[in-house]
Amino acid sequence: MKIKEIRAVRVNVPIVAERTPARRPAWTQTFRQATPLSRYPESAGQGPSGWGEVWVKAVAEDGTVGLGVTAHGRPVAAVVEDHLGPLLVGQDCLATEKCWDLLTRATRSYGTQGLASYAISAIDLALWDLKGKLLDQPVYSLLGGPVREKTFCYATGNDTDWQLELGFQAVKLARPYGPVHGETGLRGTEELIARTRELIGEERDLMLDCWMAYDVDYTVRLAERLRPYRLKWLEEYLIPDDLEGYRAVRERLPWMTLTSGEHHYGTAPFYQLVQSRCLDVLQPDIHWVGGLTACVHLAHLAEAAGISVILHGGANDQFGLHFTCATPNAPWAEFYLGSPPGVALEETLSVARRVVPAQSSVAPAPGAGFGLDVEQAQITPYFV
Repeated sequence: MKIKEIRAVRVNVPIVAERTPARRPAWTQTFRQATPLSRYPESAGQGPSGWGEVWVKAVAEDGTVGLGVTAHGRPVAAVVEDHLGPLLVGQDCLATEKCWDLLTRATRSYGTQGLASYAISAIDLALWDLKGKLLDQPVYSLLGGPVREKTFCYATGNDTDWQLELGFQAVKLARPYGPVHGETGLRGTEELIARTRELIGEERDLMLDCWMAYDVDYTVRLAERLRPYRLKWLEEYLIPDDLEGYRAVRERLPWMTLTSGEHHYGTAPFYQLVQSRCLDVLQPDIHWVGGLTACVHLAHLAEAAGISVILHGGANDQFGLHFTCATPNAPWAEFYLGSPPGVALEETLSVARRVVPAQSSVAPAPGAGFGLDVEQAQITPYFV
């Protein structure tokens, strides 16, 4: 079976209308996070691009459709429509490894990492979804079958009391301060960690996500300050390009579990980090790093080095769950929780990508491909 068409599309599946009143605004509405832009106060509140998501539709000769999704809308959609999609027309639908290799090689001239990696990710996921549908198998079966019935799931976000009420047994916080805040920031972050540790108790795990906001010195100073609170790990403390910085942090914090990866693209940066033993856990995003195929490559690389893989946002949709379910060295999944406390999760999630953790565990949906709940009428072209 050959690939007939690959297009950038929109999937118009509404979020379930909220029925339960919120107890208070979500932390995302009141909490200002430290980012690489914190150096410039006038821009410090800026987050990701705001381009929104873009889906990819892969169509086989018999009309079967596979879907994948990524971020950074219009620019990524243009890469799909103008270059990468047409490149794969006529290729074997089941040849996901070959197609991934074609895509990565085709983008070398303008940079496989960055926006091209987002486009490759969405196409790769769509092809895996298509393969599963053509073979009438869930993607996790195509990867070798499940290695566990359920996966432990932790919550990311700063509404910790709500996370505990939902049954999460491990939590990860966003950071409010960075190097520009100096000693005041160090003290404020310590106060946040101390309050959270007291709230969750000694038996639950606590992590801190630094989202590229720190430098080497600030990372080391903060880690030393937080040592009494027994963080399970410190995450993405440097910008992804600073390999020497990652090496320096590893040397200065040999006792600290260090993790990163959501803003590393392709497999080469991870090879360098693994080779240098800079990280204890790799955290690629399946929608950004190069898709499922890239994540499988990284899992094998990590397994050889005795390192775990815990996807960024891996419990927030079926794409990540299928990989995690079938990967022995992917023991945990992350659920990003940004909806208001008091509102049931079922009321806050898109039907197409809904995952509702129960008592800190998740499992992939049944069905062929990724088991997405999308009707053909809900798919429209990205560019009109």
